[in-house]
Amino acid sequence: MEHVVHSLVENDITDIVMVVGYKKERIMTHFEDGSRFGARIEYAFQERQLGTAHALLAASDSIDGEFLVLAGDNIIDGKAVSDLMDGEGHAMLVTKSDIPSKYGVVMASRGRVKSIVEKPEADMGNVINTGMYRFKPEILESMRGVTRAGETGITHVLQRMLPDLDLRAIQTSGRWMDAVYPWDLIGLNAMALGSQGQKTGGTIESGVTLKGSVEVGEGTRIRSGTYIQGPVYVGEGCDIGPDVTIFPTTRIGNGSQIDPFTFISQSVVMDNVRIASHVHVSHSVLDDGVRLGPGCSASSGEAVTQVDREMFRLDHIGSLIGENTTVGSGSVLSPGCIVGAGCRIGPQTIVRNNLENGSVVY
Repeated sequence: MEHVVHSLVENDITDIVMVVGYKKERIMTHFEDGSRFGARIEYAFQERQLGTAHALLAASDSIDGEFLVLAGDNIIDGKAVSDLMDGEGHAMLVTKSDIPSKYGVVMASRGRVKSIVEKPEADMGNVINTGMYRFKPEILESMRGVTRAGETGITHVLQRMLPDLDLRAIQTSGRWMDAVYPWDLIGLNAMALGSQGQKTGGTIESGVTLKGSVEVGEGTRIRSGTYIQGPVYVGEGCDIGPDVTIFPTTRIGNGSQIDPFTFISQSVVMDNVRIASHVHVSHSVLDDGVRLGPGCSASSGEAVTQVDREMFRLDHIGSLIGENTTVGSGSVLSPGCIVGAGCRIGPQTIVRNNLENGSVVY
């Protein structure tokens, strides 16, 4: 969401309404009134998550002119926003995708959108809807009428309105990326890190090597013998090392601890994670509160994994571990494992298959 806000401010759009519901307190505490981001942020509340059109209408009282609609769970850059701003009237930002069947495929003629087909089973082209729009305020009343008829998603509402709506398709050359599958978080993280140079707000002991773009948050200690090659981000209040190796493109969340002789590469480690000594983590995602015991391995490789009854062959993937899961010492998580939240995996265990939330394996 910060990347979205920065991309808007970069284009001199500073009046922002965030529609919040799920975990709204966390979002509001983080962004507050928006002043530290150079914006003025107010909040609209969607008490029940009934769809994206329903969410937009929750913000309607704050809209009195032409406005943009952007998703909070995409990575975008300023160029994508500027492309969307180019022109007048109702518009939808589109781009090309290698997996169009997972999005809304857009069919247009002379720039005007003729149809939006959500997750088509047949091959209909590779131009997809990014979920970014430019609207005039009068569209809200029309949307309200369609939602009363039972449609609550923006794309479904727009599809119903298309015969009478001049909706233009704007192709973007800017950066846009969405997380469709759990492993997409790794690519999103790599894109988000970019290359910002070095910024070290914590304590860097002697004997630490930092190369490339490395950012270290306030209150974090990087202990002697640790080697970090960016782009890498380490949050606030972490304790890293001694003798830890962190390779690109890795993000370490706030309050995390990584013990000696551990190796991490191309991974997302979220807040309050504890990784013991002699652990190997590659191309993996560790959610909040995960605990990995000494000598654990979540290394990467080729894998076949299943999500929603669909099988995927992945060339290079580690493990995806849900929040507050504990993995015992010496355990091995095979490439492609998706481990749910709150699982307990005993010592010296080999996990070859996905685990549901709350699983216990010994």
